[in-house]
Amino acid sequence: MGFFDHLQKGGGFSLQAKKPQIRKVVTQAKPPPQQSRSSSAATTDTDASRVARSKQNNRAAREINDSRNSNSTSTKNGALLSKSRPRTVARNLKRPSPIQRLSSDDDDSDTDASFEVHKRAKLSDDIEPDLDRRIRAPEAFSDESPKALMLVHAADITSDKSSGKYVPVFNKDKDGSPPTEVRLQYPTSLKGERYQLVATKENEGFRPLDDIIQVVEMVSQHYIPEDAKEEFDNESTGIKRRFRRALAHASETEFLETLSDYNRAVRRLVADNSIAKHLDATHLLRLPLVERILTQIYSRTVSPRVESLRQYENGTDNVYGELLPRFISNIFKETQLKSGQVFVDLGSGVGNVVLQAALEIGCESWGCEMMPNACKLADLQRVEFKARCRLWGIAPGKTRLVHGDFLAESSILDVLKRADVVLINNQAFTPQLNNELINHFLDMKEGCKIVSLKSFVPAGHKIQSRNLNSPINLLDVKRLNYWSDSVSWTDVGGAYFIATKDSSRLKAFADSHSL
Repeated sequence: MGFFDHLQKGGGFSLQAKKPQIRKVVTQAKPPPQQSRSSSAATTDTDASRVARSKQNNRAAREINDSRNSNSTSTKNGALLSKSRPRTVARNLKRPSPIQRLSSDDDDSDTDASFEVHKRAKLSDDIEPDLDRRIRAPEAFSDESPKALMLVHAADITSDKSSGKYVPVFNKDKDGSPPTEVRLQYPTSLKGERYQLVATKENEGFRPLDDIIQVVEMVSQHYIPEDAKEEFDNESTGIKRRFRRALAHASETEFLETLSDYNRAVRRLVADNSIAKHLDATHLLRLPLVERILTQIYSRTVSPRVESLRQYENGTDNVYGELLPRFISNIFKETQLKSGQVFVDLGSGVGNVVLQAALEIGCESWGCEMMPNACKLADLQRVEFKARCRLWGIAPGKTRLVHGDFLAESSILDVLKRADVVLINNQAFTPQLNNELINHFLDMKEGCKIVSLKSFVPAGHKIQSRNLNSPINLLDVKRLNYWSDSVSWTDVGGAYFIATKDSSRLKAFADSHSL
């Protein structure tokens, strides 16, 4: 279906940030009798998963495509667990595979059956403002800094003529003439991004005009001071309204005129320091902007190479699974992660959760991944992340992506000793691996919060004289609920756990039993 056919059928452009799309790939290889670190957890098919599978397949056929970022994370036991990869990644791939619930061989059904498919993801309130967070990157507004950045432009994605994938959006009968190329200004003094005014022949893949509209929306919502919003938001003459009208009229002339006025307005607000002052008074990044930036990074780095992640599927038991951005953002809120703290993702895949923490919270953010292809894509994302944050004028926290075994890498073992929040997607971990991880909790500092999908502390566990030396006695566990559209392997909600290291209970028990 063509671009304007899509508009005529009511598709249009959404001016809201796209919701993340679930993608999951489940292999059917039978796990060996004794699992090791290199084997993946078995999967089971439930009535709930069959309902979710049908619902997902129907939804996949309806959704509008746009490239979005993925966070594939290999678990330590060899399962490739993708956390927080948005919905739109799947649109660059083939039809999703059936949904199956991840499980391990000690699965005691932590997910309540009461979380039915109809329960949708709750939209959590924004994270509390962090008054110590400095959002603005001063170098992005300096006249002395280089005006151009080394980044992957949107036009770089669509300029491959050999693929025949993209066609001009306007003036389709150009007889082979090159598509119109434009430059979009971002809310900094840096030179803008190049775009081609093209669309995909099929309803999938990267959509540059959609990306332009989303950038305009994010700039108007999060960068423009209140006294200047009328120029963007007026329902009759505002820039956003004019963009919609140009698309509805299929008019390249109207579109280019509106784009020129938008660029001029943003440059003016940058030049008079209005945007800089607005950012300086801001102490949090809202999730739609975070998702848009991560979407751009993924679509320009991972999406063109996403097939490489499937190589782990061949001849293995690997399972793909994801924690989606809103769920991750809620985890940040529940753990009260702040910009001056340290976040660690054990099994960080292509790095999206690590990047999300550095961007959304501004904290020092670490990840560790052992699968080579995922590590290569994570490196590409990290480079693009640095440039694109500068383009948006945002100062993220420091990021570090380590290649290797998170139980053996010395840098990871060291940072765990000072970590404030540790994320472990252990849904498919073997009991052996979970036990090995528990031993590392001894070295973590008091108050460190460990987030997991399966509790490291058995239900009903009590400190007793016979288990006094167990490391799990140091953990105070809180169980919370997540809802549908939070994880990729099922549309059914479930539970996750935040374990806080707290030695006081163990000390109290020891004191009460001392002679």
